[in-house]
Amino acid sequence: MKGSDTARGLAAFLEGSPSCFHAVANMRDELLKNGFTELQENQKWQLRPDGKYFVTRNGSALIAFTIPDENFTAFRIIASHSDSPSFKIKENPELETDGHYIRLNTERYGGMLCAPWFDRPLSVAGRVIVKDPADDTFHTKLVNIGRDLLLIPSLAIHMNREANNGYKYDMKKDLLPLYGTLSGKDTFMKTVAEAAGVNEDEILGHDLFLYNREKASVWGASGEFISCGRLDDLQCAYASLRGFLTGKKETYAAVHCVLDNEETGSTTKQGAASTFLSDTLERICGCLDFSREDYLIRLSESFMLSADNAHAVHPNHPDKADPSNRPYLNEGIVLKFNASQKYCTDGISAAMFRDVCKKAGVPIQTFSNRSDMAGGSTLGNIASTHVAVSTADIGLPQLAMHSPYETAGVTDTEYLIRAAAEFFA
Repeated sequence: MKGSDTARGLAAFLEGSPSCFHAVANMRDELLKNGFTELQENQKWQLRPDGKYFVTRNGSALIAFTIPDENFTAFRIIASHSDSPSFKIKENPELETDGHYIRLNTERYGGMLCAPWFDRPLSVAGRVIVKDPADDTFHTKLVNIGRDLLLIPSLAIHMNREANNGYKYDMKKDLLPLYGTLSGKDTFMKTVAEAAGVNEDEILGHDLFLYNREKASVWGASGEFISCGRLDDLQCAYASLRGFLTGKKETYAAVHCVLDNEETGSTTKQGAASTFLSDTLERICGCLDFSREDYLIRLSESFMLSADNAHAVHPNHPDKADPSNRPYLNEGIVLKFNASQKYCTDGISAAMFRDVCKKAGVPIQTFSNRSDMAGGSTLGNIASTHVAVSTADIGLPQLAMHSPYETAGVTDTEYLIRAAAEFFA
């Protein structure tokens, strides 16, 4: 694969993270390799100054942190998310169709672009839950059926003459994936069980998603673009982790936070609306014998970056962008603004982040929705309702957000790694 070492590293992470559970498992492995200690939420924590720790929740959210000394004055947090728009496989998924086909029953997860899901090689990844009779506990098994397994076939133009004139997709009809002929009946969960290394009757629950099987590609006249699935938001999660591991982390308690379910509103126990981040920060302070007031004092001096990718100016639709805030691929990190607080950047947090990027020698761009167009929201303003800290919303510019094959700039990942390292320093 062509491209920089950073692009190759990002591509390997994306390809190895077909679900939010795999993304967190890969980050967990990297933290363990770098000497971090794993903590459990259901056990007492023993923390020490100069320690390196992490904790996960639901297998799909992760918070890693370092403690510089027993008198640290504030937290420095970068929060991103692990999930991406996809199709979730329902219970009892097989649908016999017309006496000849087997399709899978799915439902939409998040606000995806539908059209790019057609006519692509797809597979299934996620987790299954089994029970160990020896100790009467439930265990998670990651699943990745690492072969071309499914496809959502388009309806031929001859049968839908209006297909190129705009079409409203029926989620229960148009977008169900084809699994096989009738000979494949009653084999899907067997295939899942085999991939998980368990018997079919051992599976008591599952969270399984479709994903695009196409590999990452570095392309363009000078190899300046990278395309892959799940760039939103694993590109930011990857860059945050790399900056977290390389930054000196000498002054503040550094926090690498990856939450789940941003694409569906964050209102889960592992999402930005949960207490996961606040629980973790409070436990850090409690383990160091800080009082509640000490904790609140440190929060007042803390700073968070909500890192979620941003819309670049589209080459075919430049009119969709704001006239004066126009991010482009490979031209730097995007600082995002919104008067209605869909993004929580304000004058103070913008100044603080611009100062970080100046020290890191990293270019900055700005994004604001066109004034007559509503935009999306992200996790920063939701997380800050539980952890009230000064926050800037940032991201890396990309095209085709929420497609199963998104596009970003090769050099922008390195910009965020450098900025994150400086931020955590």
